[in-house]
Amino acid sequence: MSKTLEVFLSASEAKTFDVIHRQTIKHNISQYAKKVIEGKEQFSNIELAKSRTAAVKHKSIENLEKHLIEFEANFIKRGGKVIWAQNADEAVKEVLQIIQKANVRSVVKTKSMVSEEIQLKETLEKNAIEAVETDLGEYIVQLRKERPYHTVTPAMHLSIKDVAKTFNELKGTPPEWGPEQITNFVRQELRDKYLNAEVGISGGNFLIADIGAIAITENEGNGIMSMAFPKIHIAIVGIEKMIPSITDLDLFWPVLSTYGTGQGLTAYNTIYTGPKQSEENDGPQEMYVILLDNGRSSLLEKAEQRQAMSCIGCGACSNVCPVFQTIGGHSYGTTYGGPIGSVITPHMKGMENFKHLSYASTLCGKCTEVCPVKIDLHKLLLLNRRDTIEKGFSTKTDNWIWHFWKKAMLKRTKMDKGGQKLKNFMLKQFFKKTWGERRELPQVATKSFNQIWRERKGIK
Repeated sequence: MSKTLEVFLSASEAKTFDVIHRQTIKHNISQYAKKVIEGKEQFSNIELAKSRTAAVKHKSIENLEKHLIEFEANFIKRGGKVIWAQNADEAVKEVLQIIQKANVRSVVKTKSMVSEEIQLKETLEKNAIEAVETDLGEYIVQLRKERPYHTVTPAMHLSIKDVAKTFNELKGTPPEWGPEQITNFVRQELRDKYLNAEVGISGGNFLIADIGAIAITENEGNGIMSMAFPKIHIAIVGIEKMIPSITDLDLFWPVLSTYGTGQGLTAYNTIYTGPKQSEENDGPQEMYVILLDNGRSSLLEKAEQRQAMSCIGCGACSNVCPVFQTIGGHSYGTTYGGPIGSVITPHMKGMENFKHLSYASTLCGKCTEVCPVKIDLHKLLLLNRRDTIEKGFSTKTDNWIWHFWKKAMLKRTKMDKGGQKLKNFMLKQFFKKTWGERRELPQVATKSFNQIWRERKGIK
């Protein structure tokens, strides 16, 4: 058993039987579900909107090389700089070089799953560079020294009491404070950080090819503040975030906000086309976009599974997933949890060590149903399982068990051999461990359906 699987099973079991955690997640996701229903009302035909969004993303992924080159050329025209990073180490190295060249000691960050993916914050701290998260949810989990729990809602696993306790213990605020008081406190804390930071680091919801820009969607205004005050803006963006044209945003922005937070449109939607121009009053003096691969090309090579790269990061699949709701976001042990994380992680980080994620699903299909870009998620999980077998990552024991199971299932005479006692013994011998300690193995009936049918019909 791999180390990653051991950690996953241990964390999953702990969270599954954590009643308070289950109650918190159930409450927080129920609030999200209500808002999504309201958000969908802005569309006269939501399925048509999803189909159009899916078509644009599919076309963009199929022509990704062309769009990336177009983006780079257009971004450079306005004085921006583009850096291509093959993996996490390259991306972190480039960021460090930019920061150290400018002799920077303080950085403000907007919410960015890509920066979590490359573990940027940890590297900056090791190099004595202060990196402050400015998104409220990210700020909270940073205080708690945790990783984000959810793609859109980093602190989804925490109740109001949990957050109040965190600030009381770490910042000395009154324990009875509610959301409004805590938010005001954080706002005041961050004011000086914005003013004194020399570099702002962001991700990007979309890369826009035809104008050479990145689009950032947020609800708190922290993104704008993090980009407006510092002299240098570094955006680290996965190559799959590409869309062909700025005109596509009139579709992508409302779809993303509806499925991400249940809003008609998020509060702040900003397009960054490069550093401050001569006729502009504010903005960074330098702007870099780091285009990150980090295993994405491995997934793009898969003709059947590359559709997963169409993901727009709304988190809807996690919110409806019974497995995510049970084991929680941290149990996956990866940057991206839930169904989409289970699909892409084995390709990005290695099938052998992360193959178990593709089995962490009930295959109920709810994730596919809600996906705003129509990614066939539960089918892709099955394709991952197929790849696991074809690459020889299944155990010999599993292979023999399923070999004999298939033989029996394909022929009635073989299925009927052995009788009840032998079949129950075989189930107990080979399946008890995988069935789970807390579930009783099913018992094979004394007579099969075939036998009962023949007796009733008088067939010998």
